[in-house]
Amino acid sequence: MQSELLRFLGLMRRAGKLSVGEEGTGQAARAGKAKLILLARDASDNARDRAEGFARRGAVPLVRLRVDKASLASALGVAGGAMAAVCDAGFARALLEKFPEDTERIDQTE
Repeated sequence: MQSELLRFLGLMRRAGKLSVGEEGTGQAARAGKAKLILLARDASDNARDRAEGFARRGAVPLVRLRVDKASLASALGVAGGAMAAVCDAGFARALLEKFPEDTERIDQTE
């Protein structure tokens, strides 16, 4: 199912509804555009801390994907990046409903 998830993420990117990387994710969260924050499974602890801060700031869920940074970057057509922000409520809802086995919600109060 990971390949389907990656294709879906690529679709969101092409539709302009996904901000990629730490900078893009932070900007989307600060602007109130982020509806869901995504984190690669092999993201560093520092990246996770930053993603948790963005999610808290934007009052949106944070989800760890069961895909690694390299696969995520390749699917999104970027050089790297451990996180992304979904900027469309419909896409965010569809991702969580369609791919529950490829996502894990992170409690931001840990």
